[in-house]
Amino acid sequence: MQVRLVVIFAVTIFLLKIIYKDQLITSGENKAKIRSLNPVDAIKDTIILKKSLSVIGLVIIGFVTRQYLGLESATVALAGTALLLLLTREDPDEILHTVEWTTLFFFIGLFILVGGLEKVGIIENMARQAVALTHGNLTATTVLILWFSAIALAFVDNIPFVATFIPLIKEIGAISHMSIAPLWWALSLGACLGGNGTIVGASANVIVSGMSAREGHPITFLGYMKVAFPLMLVSIAISTVYLLVFFL
Repeated sequence: MQVRLVVIFAVTIFLLKIIYKDQLITSGENKAKIRSLNPVDAIKDTIILKKSLSVIGLVIIGFVTRQYLGLESATVALAGTALLLLLTREDPDEILHTVEWTTLFFFIGLFILVGGLEKVGIIENMARQAVALTHGNLTATTVLILWFSAIALAFVDNIPFVATFIPLIKEIGAISHMSIAPLWWALSLGACLGGNGTIVGASANVIVSGMSAREGHPITFLGYMKVAFPLMLVSIAISTVYLLVFFL
């Protein structure tokens, strides 16, 4: 798996260098400015930094153990936020002004939309129709799940989509008695890499695009997609070869 990731990373960097070759050239003066930057200078308060790292550590532990504690991820995150506010005694008004509200409300709308699609059965129907096309053939089903999940998850949230596919994959294994390990890998790769295709495909894409717009460099949906979507397709093609060679 690590070899596949290294190959995808190397191919993506190579293609990005070709796409942006004219924009990757800079002056010696700018290079000198970057070399002169000291990350330590960005730290304004070491005490707050230590408190923040401690709370982040506790939140990570909370995420790992939440299923044993009976807690939701949101509860753990909000508890960490409240604890950090108490420890730092920062003014909440100032902090709230720095929150990416546009991004947050975008996610709220996206989750409502995807939740609606899930509730009325559209996502499940799409998944069942996609699997039915292969007539139980393991290779065809694996490739279809990989590509279908990657393309679909470039536009919708991955949580309900993956949750829909999990019982379907289990059902395929129960009915056909074939090894479904390749199907799990196909779903994992498609869900992971498909989100790179569009801005809305992954949370990180939305957050970074919001930060970029705030700094005066807006990234449009189509502008991002025309570069990222073909790169995503290349990564899925590499994953297809990987699955065919090592699992099928």
